[in-house]
Amino acid sequence: MQTRKALVALAVAATFSNSALAQNVSGQIIDAAGKPVANAEVHVENSKARTFTNDQGQFVLEGVNKGEVELHVRADNFNHYHREIQVTDQNLTGLSISLSPTVMEIIDIQATPLHSSSIESALPISVLAGDDLRMKQASTLGETLKNEVGVHSSYYGPVASSPIIRGFDGPRVLITQNGLDVGDASRVGADHIVATETATATQIEVLRGPATLFYGSGAVGGVVNVVDERVPTSTDTKLDYLLQHGTVADEDEASFSLNTGSGDFALHLDGFWRDSNDYDIPGFAENEAAHDDEHEEEHEDEHEGEEHGEEEVEGTLANSAAESSGFTIGASYLLDNGFIGFSYGRLDREYGIPGHGHGHGEEEEHEGEEHEEEEEESVFGDLEQDRFQILSDLYFKDQFISRVASKLAYTDYQHQEIEGGEIGTTFKNDSLEARADVYHKEINGWNGAFTLHYKDSDFEALGEEAFTPPSETTTLAFAWLEEKHYGDLLVQLGARIEHVELTPSGEAIEHHDDEHEEEEEHEEEHGMLEEQSFTPVSASVGLVWDYQPGYNLGFSVSYSERAPSAQELFSNGPHIGTNTFEVGALYDVVEHDDHVDIELGDQDVDIEKSFNIDLTWRKFEGDFGFIVSAFYNQIDDYYYQQDTGFFMEDGHEHGEEEHEEEGHEEEHHDEADEHHDEEEGLPVFVYRQDDVDLYGVEAEFIYQVSAPLKVSVFTDYIRAELSDGGDLPRIPPMRIGSQFNYQTNSFAAELAVTHYFKQDDVAEFETETDSYTMVDANFNYYLDGFGADTALFIKGNNLTDEEARVHSSFLKDDAPLPGRNITVGIRGSF
Repeated sequence: MQTRKALVALAVAATFSNSALAQNVSGQIIDAAGKPVANAEVHVENSKARTFTNDQGQFVLEGVNKGEVELHVRADNFNHYHREIQVTDQNLTGLSISLSPTVMEIIDIQATPLHSSSIESALPISVLAGDDLRMKQASTLGETLKNEVGVHSSYYGPVASSPIIRGFDGPRVLITQNGLDVGDASRVGADHIVATETATATQIEVLRGPATLFYGSGAVGGVVNVVDERVPTSTDTKLDYLLQHGTVADEDEASFSLNTGSGDFALHLDGFWRDSNDYDIPGFAENEAAHDDEHEEEHEDEHEGEEHGEEEVEGTLANSAAESSGFTIGASYLLDNGFIGFSYGRLDREYGIPGHGHGHGEEEEHEGEEHEEEEEESVFGDLEQDRFQILSDLYFKDQFISRVASKLAYTDYQHQEIEGGEIGTTFKNDSLEARADVYHKEINGWNGAFTLHYKDSDFEALGEEAFTPPSETTTLAFAWLEEKHYGDLLVQLGARIEHVELTPSGEAIEHHDDEHEEEEEHEEEHGMLEEQSFTPVSASVGLVWDYQPGYNLGFSVSYSERAPSAQELFSNGPHIGTNTFEVGALYDVVEHDDHVDIELGDQDVDIEKSFNIDLTWRKFEGDFGFIVSAFYNQIDDYYYQQDTGFFMEDGHEHGEEEHEEEGHEEEHHDEADEHHDEEEGLPVFVYRQDDVDLYGVEAEFIYQVSAPLKVSVFTDYIRAELSDGGDLPRIPPMRIGSQFNYQTNSFAAELAVTHYFKQDDVAEFETETDSYTMVDANFNYYLDGFGADTALFIKGNNLTDEEARVHSSFLKDDAPLPGRNITVGIRGSF
């Protein structure tokens, strides 16, 4: 024992000559009945000191620095524990820590610089991990998270769905991988895939509410952080695998993740493959109720019941097939005071973009060639991404700077929108991001960190149908976060300032649709698009009050500013993926007696300014627990897409009949009849600024009825109104759901029922969406002797084969949710 202590002291002295001798801290973790808790994680905040308890609940932490430190303990089915302890010149022994049981799963999160768990934050946080993540994992990030409280999905078919947090999506919800922006084009359009994979993730963290202090103005609505082990931090050998097959789209999937190493070197390798056909739906894809009677009669007369378009095939959503694959390799060098590591990841996806019925011309010209026609005229995306990451985390003893966590990522992203076998638009995004969280040692009870953050994104949309010009967005930011415990009260303070520059290249394009002159659309260059710069500032105060054992109140008030994205300012052209003609806020849409012009305007554009209040009440001990949250956001100069009711030519060689079949023209035709009876083309959506109010409630209640049976109920509601009257478009409806979980040593079963209410709070030209109820279930059977956590599983989604349409989707009237799906598979670890 003395020899080992001497060796530890020599190693520390060799690393930091001015550091004091570190000590050992030991003790035992027990439950409320005095029984030992095995495999509990024990660690010191802002330190590498970390260990796990043995079968007797005993632990020994080595290398703990002298002074007052914060000890943290977590274990499955127990409440998270933290305690301030004083470490002197002598080893600290004989600690006895009792953990209280909880019905909730409490997980440490990595999305914030300061330590926090899912119940210790002023803002509500959701974490998916372990079996829960594996059973909810879907082909897209949005579909994986859509049943989390406060989270919905944009649902652009099964292949391109992004998370919507409290009604926010697009550039207001940041998607990160291990804390850095994924660097794709998913914030640009609803039809663009989030370029990160959930099949190899270890956990997914959702920060609801403004997270601008941690990530910048792009996170004014929230953050989704996908955590994986692509940069390994341990040499322990572990292999995770998954094989499964789903019936609704004849989908096959396989994935694996391997971590190993030797000595000071750790290695990681993972990969996945997924292939699916067009998915099955109840009935027809097209929502007839959303279209006017006049069009229905015209449609019936002209086609006499024949199935011409993709949307006319009963029981299948055409052009919804997808194939994807990817792999990651990573390696780390483990140091005495941390690690430094590198990873490279490759992602390839080819996916159909449903909701397009182009190219169905004269019947006699295509008789007997329907299948070939659909092949040629389908719209699909082809995505490629290369991502390089460098991560390091270093701890320093007896220094003012106690820890430096650094992250660097370079992403080369490209995807093409292909229509009729020809490339319509190519999207490219080369992004470089660097971030350093610099932690200081405790000062008068305050723990905190300074963040330096740089991000550069070089975005291009190339081709005849490019709807936004090339642009470069550069962000440089500084943030400061502090927290301190005052007895049972945790105070969290933060502020951030950033400078954002948006530099477009190329000249502004004006569109003139003058039927009297040449009966065709004209485009002309008109001046240069000027560089835009903004300096958003954000600040917040958060309180977490443990007012009695097992309960706390979280309160947060914040002021957040967001710089507009390049798309919101500079867009001006047809976006075939979303079947819309997008116009940025720098342009004016001018209606004349007989035509519509899109002209470069002279109006100033502003940053969004929001005032946010969050209140969260939690009970997390015992057999009954709950989390109830209420929020209010008042936002000035909010950017949103407004349907103008006008139409513009999309530049295609389409016949009249096809345009009559356009879903979006049908959807928005009513209000524009007096000016556009015979109009053809894409509906014009323009970015406008207005003051809005968003508020809502979220609640989850969990009851452990008996040792094997747990019941939970949740609900969420969002209301989004323009301050001068009217509603924001595509806001998710209220919903309520319940889950029944039955768990034994050999099997686990779950039944979930969720009801989505009718959404009739709609914007101008927006249609209402009917209510629906989804019934899901899953069953796991655990196998002994086949490695750790090996399970045969079967899960069913939409068991009642309900026709369901997602109100927040641009394709709600053209692409319902999949029908009944049964998935079988095996997963496990070695």
